[in-house]
Amino acid sequence: MVKYIKIARIDHWIKQLFILPGVVLAVLLTHTGIGDISAFRFFTGFLGVCFIASANYVINEWLDAPYDKYHPTKKNRPVVTENMSFKLVMVEYAVFAIIGLVLSYLVNRLFLYTSIVLLVMGALYNVKPFRTKDLPYIDVISESVNNMLRLMMGWFIVTDESIPPSSVLLGYWMAGAFLMATKRFAEFRMIGDKDQAGLYRRSFRYYTEKTLLASSLFYALISTFCIGVFMIKYRIEYILLTPVLFILFAYYLSMSLDKDSAVQKPEKLYREKKLMLLVAAFCIIAIICTFVDMDFLHELTSNAILHIEV
Repeated sequence: MVKYIKIARIDHWIKQLFILPGVVLAVLLTHTGIGDISAFRFFTGFLGVCFIASANYVINEWLDAPYDKYHPTKKNRPVVTENMSFKLVMVEYAVFAIIGLVLSYLVNRLFLYTSIVLLVMGALYNVKPFRTKDLPYIDVISESVNNMLRLMMGWFIVTDESIPPSSVLLGYWMAGAFLMATKRFAEFRMIGDKDQAGLYRRSFRYYTEKTLLASSLFYALISTFCIGVFMIKYRIEYILLTPVLFILFAYYLSMSLDKDSAVQKPEKLYREKKLMLLVAAFCIIAIICTFVDMDFLHELTSNAILHIEV
């Protein structure tokens, strides 16, 4: 059964930590104390999203097998190289999905609804006749919406009486689109042959390095703009985060230019020391900006015109 467990990508569960910003935002904006967060709901919710993600990974691995054989490294995946049973794969998918939904139900109603949407998005992304992963640009948009859903799930762990602001939802979604587009760019460069890349991923038939790079910049601009709107409207102190945020986007984009870039495997990014230092700096400044009021910054959002006496 090892090969069946492997296609569930348990090692990718670390990516579900993307729910944490949702938890932090809910604590900040709903004035809920950290001590008021139910440990049961948090761990149940985290495991729930992990199982839903694994269900999506299982169906992804099975349906991608005819295409993965054209990828330099994915051609070694168990579904491609070994004789696996379709029935067992479907049973595995159902088991992971059911466990994920049951755990989600134990959190609250809105968390369950969001989990269902996450499961549906996995089907739309992978299953014909929809299979949005085959459509240029739609592939990135439809996959990265899961980023926004994870943010909402983190929020709903804290409260089911409201939803996150639209500015931060869109910003988080487009940040995910940036990450996905740079991953596509790195993959495209690594394969090095457009025809071969098109056999592996149909959307690559319509992409070029230039369009992938340009789309990454486009998503980054939308993301930072929306996050900026959120900062000004809800917590002006976060404006001090913008230099580090911009450096993070720029550094991540530069990483996609590396040979055999780590950007292709987001679950392994924790091994990138410089990137982790930037993330740590971002988190430290975010904590300071969360708990320290800086009144002088509020002048930036004042409607009054500043007069200077000569």
